[in-house]
Amino acid sequence: MSDTHAKLDALVARARNLPKPVTAVAHPCDAASLEGALQAHIAGLITPILVGPIGRIRAAAAEVGLSLDDVRIVDTPHSHASAARAVALVRAGEAQALMKGSLHTDELMAEVVAKDTGLRTARRVSHVFILDVPTYDKLLLVTDAAVNIFPTLDDKVDIIANSIDLARALGIAKPLIAILSAVETVTAKIPSTIEAAALCKMAERGQIVGGLLDGPLAFDNAINLDAARTKHIVSPVAGQADILMVPDLEAGNMLVKTLTFLARADGGGIVMGARVPIILTSRADTVGARLASAAVAALLANGRG
Repeated sequence: MSDTHAKLDALVARARNLPKPVTAVAHPCDAASLEGALQAHIAGLITPILVGPIGRIRAAAAEVGLSLDDVRIVDTPHSHASAARAVALVRAGEAQALMKGSLHTDELMAEVVAKDTGLRTARRVSHVFILDVPTYDKLLLVTDAAVNIFPTLDDKVDIIANSIDLARALGIAKPLIAILSAVETVTAKIPSTIEAAALCKMAERGQIVGGLLDGPLAFDNAINLDAARTKHIVSPVAGQADILMVPDLEAGNMLVKTLTFLARADGGGIVMGARVPIILTSRADTVGARLASAAVAALLANGRG
């Protein structure tokens, strides 16, 4: 990380002072995924258990020039077995977090949500990006841009609850949640504005707790006070959101990539709503993003006691 991502640096520094959660790493069989797990281990953030074909793991370690001497490896024949075994380690209490390796996200998540053998809770699982945007004065959470494609209103209740839990683990006592749409007025022509209004009313009635919601809000007046004032929006959330709740995965994916590639944002991502935090890594992630994801998992795992 660079000086432009001091907020992520502080997050990682905070996590280094906590006990390292044992983390089952599912199928780290390429250089990028294995290096991410091992760098988080070297940084003092996690204690990995590498789950996958031992020969391929050793070859990947040789490629990146990192030692496996103090790392436990569980040998499996293929990616499906790796996912199943990693989830089983969590269920058995041998790991307090889960990390995706070089297998496809859908393959890992299928094992996570399996009815009888997975890690489901009463909540729907959802993903949260934790972004350090140099032009924004605090960490910015975006959800859901990776798991739920077209979430229903009920899904969004769980997605918001998951993001509130994460924000509080990061030290945000009362997170401000902006429910995004294309406009800040309610109109039947844009269904996401109606759902935003419904979510805010649900929060008023105590169906969503732990944060302050407002919406619909357009992106500009969610994160910029001048834009909010220009639109005459009076709100404790507008212009200073901690969490951006997007209407669907497509919108979230484009928003996160825009912030990353045009606004020089960096950050990690975590899946919430399962029994343990789940780190989803990508081959395109920077070292800083990988460490941030591991740091968030450490904060969550320790917060769960």
